[in-house]
Amino acid sequence: MGLFERYLTVWVGLGILAGVGLGLVAPGAFQLIAGLEFAQVNLVVAVFIWVMIYPMMIQIDWHAVRDVGKKPQGLILTLVVNWLIKPFTMAALGVLFFHYLFAPWVDPQSASEYIAGMILLGVAPCTAMVFVWSQLVKGDPNYTLVQVSVNDIIMVFAFAPIAAFLLGVTNITVPWETLVLSTVLYVVLPLLAGMATRHALERRSPTAVADFVARLKPWSIVGLIATVVLLFGFQANTIVDKPLVIAMIAVPLMVQTYGIFLIAYLAAKALKLPHNVAGPACLIGTSNFFELAVAVAISLFGLNSGAALATVVGVLVEVPVMLSLVAIVNRTPHWFAPAAVAARAVMKEETR
Repeated sequence: MGLFERYLTVWVGLGILAGVGLGLVAPGAFQLIAGLEFAQVNLVVAVFIWVMIYPMMIQIDWHAVRDVGKKPQGLILTLVVNWLIKPFTMAALGVLFFHYLFAPWVDPQSASEYIAGMILLGVAPCTAMVFVWSQLVKGDPNYTLVQVSVNDIIMVFAFAPIAAFLLGVTNITVPWETLVLSTVLYVVLPLLAGMATRHALERRSPTAVADFVARLKPWSIVGLIATVVLLFGFQANTIVDKPLVIAMIAVPLMVQTYGIFLIAYLAAKALKLPHNVAGPACLIGTSNFFELAVAVAISLFGLNSGAALATVVGVLVEVPVMLSLVAIVNRTPHWFAPAAVAARAVMKEETR
């Protein structure tokens, strides 16, 4: 790991502080940036996410993607966790904490909005950031791509029904333009750019891809930090004015993240997945597509709503917690079969 990856927690912490500080000092600048959007998707944030995931897209070897079907357990695990477990446990934890445990300190209307924001996070599995987590745990980039792509397809059809059910609203208005445009901006376009770049580099020399990616890696972290600065700048005043609320929202989100990871990681071990598939499979389920959750929360409940605040707190919690989970994955490769051993096992099954 390079300097940026090794001290990612420090850079993220500084990005949070910088975002809040700049949001308080120059709120007008952030209001201007916030207005640069189309279909509720902020275009500046989209550019930074491009910078963040483009290097990962270049690393994808499309000749290996076709082999993912030979080991479907990791994909099945991701889908079960993301769509049959995570949304419902998130809703249950929200109700437990804000309608019962924290009820004496939160008014009912605010409590309902915080729960709504948590639900939106739970129904939006990670799309862009998962490429960062996969890179940090040395995951299989081809397998990660397939997992993210399948999740995106399911999200188009499942996001609204599950959110409507969990929010208890039958006529929920989900901004479909936001959902589709976010997927195109954060996955499809950088993926196409990565394919074109890799093809051009492979024609140049055998080492051109690795050399080019090595030069781009620091920019990937810069994209992450810049995104963090913007999101916290947008909510700076609310974060400073309501520190206790921030802490209360963070508690169930942390419980949810560690709990989902534990379920997925133990299941991955039981399924005997190779480490480079188990890591990304578990991190996809524990991470969130916070860009989408923030956009939908603002669209449904308003910029200054409790739901919008909860989704931003999700970003605050996610980055340091996910880095701790990355550390766990990197320290436990001996729990899983090496990729080569797993591949031989698959070949043996196919010859039977």
